Amino acid sequence: MERAVSAKGRIYLDQSSTSLPKPPEVVAAVTDFLSQNGSNIGRGVYPTAVDAAAQVLTVRESLRDLFRLPEDSSHVVFTSGATAAMNMVLKGLLRPGDHLLFSAVEHNDVLRCARQLERWGITHTVVPCDSTGRMQAELLPGLVQKHTRALVLSHASNVCGTIQPVAQTAAFCREKGLWFLLDAAQTGGCVPLDVSALGADGVILSGHKGLLGPQGVGALLLRDGLAQELEPLIAGGTGSLSDCADMPPFLPDRLEAGTLNLPGILGLGAGVRLLGADGPAEEQAHEQRLTRRFLRGLRGLPGVRSVGPGDPARQVGIVSVECPQKDPAEIAFRLSEEYGVYTRAGIHCAPLAHKALGTFPAGTVRFSFGRATDEEEIDLALEALEGALKK
Repeated sequence: MERAVSAKGRIYLDQSSTSLPKPPEVVAAVTDFLSQNGSNIGRGVYPTAVDAAAQVLTVRESLRDLFRLPEDSSHVVFTSGATAAMNMVLKGLLRPGDHLLFSAVEHNDVLRCARQLERWGITHTVVPCDSTGRMQAELLPGLVQKHTRALVLSHASNVCGTIQPVAQTAAFCREKGLWFLLDAAQTGGCVPLDVSALGADGVILSGHKGLLGPQGVGALLLRDGLAQELEPLIAGGTGSLSDCADMPPFLPDRLEAGTLNLPGILGLGAGVRLLGADGPAEEQAHEQRLTRRFLRGLRGLPGVRSVGPGDPARQVGIVSVECPQKDPAEIAFRLSEEYGVYTRAGIHCAPLAHKALGTFPAGTVRFSFGRATDEEEIDLALEALEGALKK
């Protein structure tokens, strides 16, 4: 077998699925909590419980500061990931008779949630995208209905990396009185995002991608108006107002029933500290350099088509490729087994995006880059792709 030569022993180009390797600081934060503390929060007044609560508060504050959320840190709600956050906000906000708008590049956390909501009497309309995967915002005025209440838009597509017209969409939602929900799973930590300047009402974050944390943790950033509208999706113990049969009326407790993933939250906090205030801008520049190098190399490979903008300035570090005469799953398997290059093939939990891009139902082979990716790995991946295509 031919193996790509890398000092890391593998070439991991599935960073949009989860960032790897996790920084030592993140691993240490998880390990230290489990080995040195391990207490729950809101359930005890002994020193380790109080210390754990203080650490969790620090992580809330760091997320609020990184994304410039104008509300206090209680409006940073921890979840098990972006999917849980999306379900929390859509199912907590919409009522029978309401209408929802979302783009054709949305992940299944939106599409499948919307299908469930149909059974509750909540309708939806999909906003078309052009051939590069960019939502056609100019069509929005004609799609708003009398009972339209909210619009969901991914900041960047997880299939082709296309950065969406977020500012234009936010302005439209303000004009029409719609709640604007931004899915920043693919951009949190990778693209600068100022919630205050943008005016998004809710921002969905994944903790294990650009924010460098472990799997199983995410967050929902809420502006106060939207926070007051949400009904809790899950009810249960919070450690506060335990004598009351109703959920506490205040945040974050009202939306955080049950035991939080404290090791994950503290690991996420370590990732955010490592990024620092300038981290998202630096990561965006890094991914643009890698994307430019990869796209340039693809041009020399016959029978390969990259989908999406094909412009590093208009996308994050995600490039999906289509090889019309080849099965994407077979190519991804050969890349992994014969060259040690790890990618992801198929539909990527976003069937509507592939339909818009013309790659449905076979899908694509997706290469995604991150903080740990270097230029040598880009070159080796291109060589491996050329070899896999010749088989």
